[in-house]
Amino acid sequence: MNKKVMLSCAVTGAGDTTAKSPHVPITPKEIADSAIKAAKAGATIAHIHVRDPETGRSSHDVKLFQETVERIRESETDVIINITSGGGGDWIPSQEDPTKGGEGTDIQTPEERHEPIAKLLPEMCTIDCGSINFGNMLYVSPTDWLEKQARLVQESGVKPELECFDTGHIHFANNLIDKGLIDGDPLYQFCLGIPWGAAADAETLSYMKSRIPANGRWAAFGIGRMQMPLVAESLLQGGNIRVGLEDNLYLKKGQLATNEQLVDKAVGIVQSLGSDIMTPAEARQELNLFTP
Repeated sequence: MNKKVMLSCAVTGAGDTTAKSPHVPITPKEIADSAIKAAKAGATIAHIHVRDPETGRSSHDVKLFQETVERIRESETDVIINITSGGGGDWIPSQEDPTKGGEGTDIQTPEERHEPIAKLLPEMCTIDCGSINFGNMLYVSPTDWLEKQARLVQESGVKPELECFDTGHIHFANNLIDKGLIDGDPLYQFCLGIPWGAAADAETLSYMKSRIPANGRWAAFGIGRMQMPLVAESLLQGGNIRVGLEDNLYLKKGQLATNEQLVDKAVGIVQSLGSDIMTPAEARQELNLFTP
């Protein structure tokens, strides 16, 4: 078990959750404010998506990313900013013509996915390491697209977090490393419990961490009711942790949470097990982060 761990807070995500909880932030101000509160509660890293302020749905608008990031930076709150580069990858076959995307399909090119990273130069960004059945939708990330994304991220100097939703994604992430597209010690994020990816349990986590190189660092999270159990399990198995409203809306059964409440609860779990949370400064040193 690590003496100190990095705690990421995924503050809003891209899912259809805004109607389920009034605490899911929507506007750039709300997202930034929530990230700041999470940082003050103990989060090392704020993982950022943005939403359309009018509809609450996922957005890729670079101006929304820019406003959100600038608000966090201008607050002088010390937190590592980690922007999604998952972008548009949603494919839902048309009922009339399954060779075409139907309602809800949202696809971006690698260059479009990278645009907010290139413009804003956060310290970190995610790379989703493969396609997957995501509920009733297919999330599409072809290998040549991902290699292009990895090269763009590498050229920007931003630290990639290699998001792995299934075991094959680890194989692909390792291939990116072998091809020289990931600089420094690689950082993996094991995303567990998402239908229909890797299961959120100790055995799956143990296997996934066994497949990364010796210099690899890793974190893991579970969705829904498995969020807090995976905080404890990740810590016990030597990894870093993630919580936040992207992955889970509840503090406990029947009680909707805020991001800062989830962070505070995770901090309590970590400290009760004899560890503690890294400061952003400690994590920057650990990850050798480029600071723009």
